[in-house]
Amino acid sequence: MHRQPWFELHDQQWFPALFRDLVTEALQATWKTNHTYRPVVPLLREAVERSRSRRIIDLCSGGGGPWPALYKQMADGRPLEVRLTDLYPNARVTPANGLSMHPEPVDARCVPGQLTGFRTMFSSFHHFDPPAARAILADAFSRREGIAVFEAARRSAWTLLAVNAVPLLALRAGLAAWPIPASRILWTYLLPVVPAVLWMDGVLSCLRSYSLADLHELTEGLSAPDYEWRMGEQRGGPVAITYLIGGAVNR
Repeated sequence: MHRQPWFELHDQQWFPALFRDLVTEALQATWKTNHTYRPVVPLLREAVERSRSRRIIDLCSGGGGPWPALYKQMADGRPLEVRLTDLYPNARVTPANGLSMHPEPVDARCVPGQLTGFRTMFSSFHHFDPPAARAILADAFSRREGIAVFEAARRSAWTLLAVNAVPLLALRAGLAAWPIPASRILWTYLLPVVPAVLWMDGVLSCLRSYSLADLHELTEGLSAPDYEWRMGEQRGGPVAITYLIGGAVNR
């Protein structure tokens, strides 16, 4: 396992909830504006269809992740329920377009039994150390729920360089995300705490990300005739997206 045990500011318990919400909302707006996760839609749609589920449980959703931008493509004109969950639920997320925020804290390592459906994780898997990351995968595997993990962060020079643009993109995206609350104006534009945290956590995200070799190690032993894992890198956007998809064997 080559992944290093760094930490990020906004996933610490002591980090103020207001700043955490502003940071995750800025990330969501940046992903939406930059279409960061659009290249993985075909992979995700195929995996969800193979699961035969029209309900998605998104783990570690923060401010909604890329789902507000991906929902229409994923639904493709058919009913699709996306339940956003987080250990620290963001009460500011507004339900829309088939998306809803689960009000109670959800531990991705042990998803409550009533939250059945295909599981997704966007830019959050690297927040977990190897034992916790394996527990997330093992929980999906043991319950035979499909799961798709997508990560834009990578331990590469190009991705680390691209991180420097994230605070600037967040500044632009924040102005387009109406309405603009006073807290965003204060802590993003007048006192740039949010851009500073975005830059620092972005660098740390890359340094603590899981490589494909790490993912192979994490899924070792989680195998069965009716369940399989696929992993790789999907290109087509500003950065390559590392993915890990588990689910029912396609027969």
